Amino acid sequence: MRIKCKKGELLSGLNIVSKAVSGKVVKPILECILIEAKNGELKLTANNLNLGIETYIDCVILEEGTIALNAKLFSDIIRKLPDSDINIESNNDYKTFITCEKSNFDIGCWSGEEYPELLSVNKDKSIIISQLSLKDVIRQTIFSVSDNENSKLMSGELFDVKDNVLSVISLDGHRISLRRINLKGDNSDVNAVVPGKTLQEISKIISGDDEEDVVIYFSDKNMSFEFGRTRVVSRLIEGEYFKIAHMLSMDTAICVKANRNELIGCIDRASLLIQETDKKPIIVSVKNDNNLYIKLDTNKGSIKEEMEIEKEGDEIIIGFNPTFIMDALRVIDDDKVNIYMNDSKSPCIIKDAEETFTYIILPININPDAY
Repeated sequence: MRIKCKKGELLSGLNIVSKAVSGKVVKPILECILIEAKNGELKLTANNLNLGIETYIDCVILEEGTIALNAKLFSDIIRKLPDSDINIESNNDYKTFITCEKSNFDIGCWSGEEYPELLSVNKDKSIIISQLSLKDVIRQTIFSVSDNENSKLMSGELFDVKDNVLSVISLDGHRISLRRINLKGDNSDVNAVVPGKTLQEISKIISGDDEEDVVIYFSDKNMSFEFGRTRVVSRLIEGEYFKIAHMLSMDTAICVKANRNELIGCIDRASLLIQETDKKPIIVSVKNDNNLYIKLDTNKGSIKEEMEIEKEGDEIIIGFNPTFIMDALRVIDDDKVNIYMNDSKSPCIIKDAEETFTYIILPININPDAY
């Protein structure tokens, strides 16, 4: 193989595919990036057997060929080379020569034939979504995914499509995030659990352009995302996802409409008094004077906050994990939020003004009479 390419093009491609390089040394070949020079294009591929990414970049191909190079070493070399044309040449002795201006590297390589193929995904079922919408959907749900590998289903997000409406759900046992979006075009009905790690990497790769689409294909066990000159394939998480319909329709006796930024400010200031070892909740009180009160006592000190709200229903005193509340408020884009509660022991529901985003959080047990 012998090629010449621009540093910026090559580095951009490496940054994309490197997200699928194996972090655990299962096989040395999985620590590599596959480089294929063919038909006037350079294809870069990384594959950890659960997640695979391939992307194409422009280059001048002087001699076609396929090699695999250690991902970290190759990326580090390219990153530190001058901003100029880079020449890459390999021979039959498993040697690769990288030249740029006055820099010359001689490193070992693997045969491309040893590299595992990406997961197979048929194209019977598909949906189309803009990069902007997909990025927003992930941003508004990914924080509720569990990082406990013992619960596989909780480590993923449900993608459910019916009648061209996409519902994305994540949960970790303490809270639930739900985002709904209307899809354009004619989309397949889908019900699949996508690994949270896959969605995190997708969010880093896509540009978030509203004019650029992502086509997502689903098969029984695998899926793929295709956009621009990039394809990402991933295994799905097998099993039936948790039913949450009964929680979305539960009774609520209190509705609070609050300014999102003002509420964030109150909770953020209160959080200054929380230490890592503290498990004390913030106490939220809603009174008939149309004010919301926040109180917190810790070993560092105490704080009281109040803000004006619009309220319908009864009074309430309830305790929350402040981090869980802030996670939801920070991903809501509207100026106003709607908060629905029933009593101090029942789940609380937070929605944006358009009610396309729903967040359900379990309160922390407190004795309301103590406050």
